[in-house]
Amino acid sequence: MRRVAFIGLGNMGRPMAAALARAGVETRGIDLNASLVKAAAEDGVIAASSLRDAIGGAEVAITMLQSGDQTLAVWSEIAPEARGKLLIDCSTIDVESARGAHRLAQANGALSVDAPVSGGVAGAKAATLTFMCGGEAAAFAAAQPVLEHMGAHVLHCGDAGMGQAAKICNNLMLGVTMIATAEAFVLAERLGLSHRALFEAASISSGQSWSLTSYCPAPELVPTSPANNDYRPGFMSALMLKDLRLAQEAAARAGAASPLGAAATQLYALHQAAGQGGADFSSIIKLIRGEPSERGQS
Repeated sequence: MRRVAFIGLGNMGRPMAAALARAGVETRGIDLNASLVKAAAEDGVIAASSLRDAIGGAEVAITMLQSGDQTLAVWSEIAPEARGKLLIDCSTIDVESARGAHRLAQANGALSVDAPVSGGVAGAKAATLTFMCGGEAAAFAAAQPVLEHMGAHVLHCGDAGMGQAAKICNNLMLGVTMIATAEAFVLAERLGLSHRALFEAASISSGQSWSLTSYCPAPELVPTSPANNDYRPGFMSALMLKDLRLAQEAAARAGAASPLGAAATQLYALHQAAGQGGADFSSIIKLIRGEPSERGQS
């Protein structure tokens, strides 16, 4: 693998592209925000002047964008230049858009994988992400060694779009579990039970979860928790809301009941409306406590 094009150098894309560069892969990056391209260049990523410049000579093109519409727009532009190449989308988007991107690649003679990630900014910086991949076996086999430069786990979840399906289902569980964990800590506060006592009991009992033992919404209990740093993300509440909405759309399409997912979506929408969209999603504990919102304080 001589060259990778990386399109989208935001909070996740930049450290992912930097991980490729650290691994010795020539990585050409591009973003609509020129300051992000400049910042990525400080991490060893070569600045590209255009999409054509980015993918020219590249064997692999990776997109890390904000929506299905953006992914389809970029893939529509690069797919005609991608015959014989591998296209990987690491964005979190809806399943139908992911399948549309695969069709674009197939129509232009390119291999394709949808490979959304779990692990947040910290995982991207440490190159410990989990990639949930959808696509043909041959495309996954080609993508795996590329993705292993950026992650600790690279999983093949099925055919086109199934990486997105896995990510959506995973974050549905995560969003609901974080709210339940926050509710338990707020109830403990009202009952006079210390955070420490609840954590020590639940972390070795049936209430244990990743939201508790890796990302506890109460501070000073878990070293990796954003609660220790005034809920700086991490994984922003606005992104959790986006993923929960994707899960609700998918549930509606599939005719699946998702009552807890619907409730979680409503709560994160309220949290964002209160000015907390840029805070880590574990800050939902503030809403559960009934703390004054930023909007209410302004």
